[in-house]
Order: sequence, then structure tokens, then C-alpha cells
Amino acid sequence: MAFDTISIIGLGYIGLPTAAAFAGRKKRVIGVDVSQHVVDTINRGEIHIVEPELDLLVKAAVTQGMLRATREPEAADAFLIAVPTPFTEGNRPDLSYVESASRAIAPLLKKGDLVVLESTSPVGATEKVAQWMAEARPDLTFPQQSGDNSDIRVAHCPERVLPGKVVHELVENDRVIGGLTRRCAEAARELYQIFVQGECVLTDARTAEMCKLTENSFRDVNIAFANELSVIAEKLDINVWELVRLANRHPRVKILQPGPGVGGHCIAVDPWFIVDSAPEEARLIRTARIVNDDKPRYVVDRVRRVASRFKEPVIACLGLAFKADIDDLRESPSIDIVEELASLNMGRLLVVEPNIDTLPTKLAEHVELCGTSEALTRADVVVLLVDHREFRSVDLRKLQEKAVVDTRGVFHAPR
Repeated sequence: MAFDTISIIGLGYIGLPTAAAFAGRKKRVIGVDVSQHVVDTINRGEIHIVEPELDLLVKAAVTQGMLRATREPEAADAFLIAVPTPFTEGNRPDLSYVESASRAIAPLLKKGDLVVLESTSPVGATEKVAQWMAEARPDLTFPQQSGDNSDIRVAHCPERVLPGKVVHELVENDRVIGGLTRRCAEAARELYQIFVQGECVLTDARTAEMCKLTENSFRDVNIAFANELSVIAEKLDINVWELVRLANRHPRVKILQPGPGVGGHCIAVDPWFIVDSAPEEARLIRTARIVNDDKPRYVVDRVRRVASRFKEPVIACLGLAFKADIDDLRESPSIDIVEELASLNMGRLLVVEPNIDTLPTKLAEHVELCGTSEALTRADVVVLLVDHREFRSVDLRKLQEKAVVDTRGVFHAPR
């Protein structure tokens, strides 16, 4: 198939790097986003997120005329849907953004077009995409109606990248591609092989959907073990960082490092999609989610106990992002912790997040954003929430007179 023009619906942490990857292979890319700010930023050849090397790729693509952003979808040969899939109250999957994107591109479809759902989704979501488009375009046939002979191909291909390394991993990582038919999967493979150097492995759409959820649930379960271990270790007066280091000397043991919880748009969300699909069977996956969701409350409790030593404590929280050296605050346990500390009104609250310039609106009225040096000078209590490189290089002598709560082992791990 000829994919001369490719449309990316959603220009966030996955959509924009994917658009840049296609544009870098000299494909004409139309990026679509509901935010006028995002559209204007990209059309200036700039980016609205922090991701190494992405700024250079986007600038080159826009300058060369291969990438253009708009708020309204336009005709293309392939459409990739990369919009958010959050969950609603009760941890139920919210597919409203996916449905909106599907119905928005439906009027533009022509015979032979390919539609790929990239958004991480609950099992069955790709089938719903095809259904929504079929409802809007009765003049075209879709895989659920005509199988391999359908006018429109529909597939699912979730990303499998690590923030901070997206540009490289989009190209190098293997991709699991699930089609509603074999021909749909083969068409999607042809599309991704434009820039993907890893292997493109074909399967059906439901298996591809479940594969991404399984990968992140596996990680969530392992993180939950480490987080629960840290709580037990503190109760028994054991240094959990030394404990993990020693246990990992066993040739078949690889315990992860504990933290203040689990964040990001994948690991903290995707397991709930499995729980929602099989609530009676997903007992371990549900428990892991509960353990990790409870960890921020445990951290707040520790900070409260430590801060009670001071009459009017100044508390410095180091880090807001969900992982080190990025600006992504989505589903960050650090945000939850700072919000809860602010609500307790125990004292003055300082926050250091070197990857952002302004605080989220919900925090701006209650906490003060400042630099690392100032925070360490003013604070009575230092709470390490994210192991950014700036914090890993802190002179430990500056902490000698401070009460420290280290959720990442940066200050307390054996050295």
C-alpha cells in the first residue's frame, strides 16, 4: 500500500514523536490536536513537552514541510489515533476521546485507508473503533462486516516506549500489531516498517490490546512487591535499600527499587483495564494496584510524623514528575503526596521540580516552587520523591541538620 500522507490524531507524548518519526522518513504528516497552543507551538517548529532529541526532529520536519499541525482532521492514507485513555470514577475505562477521534476521521475515509488505534486500550476497543466508524460511514465496508475484503483496514498497535528515550525506542523496539483481520495487520505492519527497525509481530487485535495491558500489569505487580517490602522493612527497622541489594545477589532474584507509588499514563492506569474486564479473576493485579495506590498515603504519614518534631516546619518536596529526568506529571504519586501535605497545613511547603517552570494550578496557591539550593537551605524536612539527576548530585553534608524522608534511596542507599 502507498502511505503518502499520514494523519496522527493526538500530538502528546506518543503522537508527536510518532509524527516526527514518519516525517523523518519523508512522509507527509498531518498532526491533529484539540489544543490551539499545541498546534501553534508545533507549527513554529517547537515542542510542548520535554523529550530528548525530539525538538530537533520536529524543527527539521516542520522546516522541510513534512509535518504540519491542525485542529481539524484532514484526508490521509493512514490515520493513527493516539489520544488519552484515562479511567473514570470507579476505575472504569474512559474511551470518550477514542470515540471522538474515530467519529472525527470517519467522514474523511476513502476505500483502502488504514486506521490504527495506538492508544493503550481495554480489550475490545479496536472493535469499537471500527463500529463507530461504520455507523458514520454506511457507504464503506469495515472488517467486522466484510473481513479481509473490507474497504477500510483497522488495527491496534500500542506504543512500548520509555519516557526520556522515546525517540530511540520508537525506532528500535519491537511492535506488536493486532489486526481485526490478517490483512489489516499486514497493512499496519507495512505502515510501521516505514520507520520501525525492530520486529513487527502480527497477531489479532484483542491479543495486541491485552499484550500491552499485560506488560504494564507485570511491572505494576513487581513494583507493588518492592513497595510493600519497604513498608515492612521500616516497621522492622531494616534499611530496605541494603535489603534489596543483598537479596538481588541471588542469581534468580531481581527485586525492583521501592518508590512513593506508581505514576505515568500506563502502569498506574492499564492494570485497571484488566480488572474491569475480569473483576473476579484479576485478584493479584487488583491487589498490586491497591498496594501501589496506598503508598503515597504511607509517605504522607511518614512526613507528618517527622514534621511533628518542629513547631512550624518548612518542608521541601524534591520532585513532582512521575519518573526521573522528565517533565511528565501525569498520574504522579508525588503530586498526590504534595497535595495531601498542603491540605494538612503543617507548615510552609516548598517544591523543587527542575523540569517545569510553573506549578500545576491545583498546587500553585498552596506551595512555593523554588530551586534545589534554596529549598535545602530553608527546609527543616526534606522529602525526596523523584530521583532527578539534580538530586542525585546533592552534597549529603547539606542534609546533616535536616529531617529526611527518602522514598527513592538516593540519600539513604548504601554507597
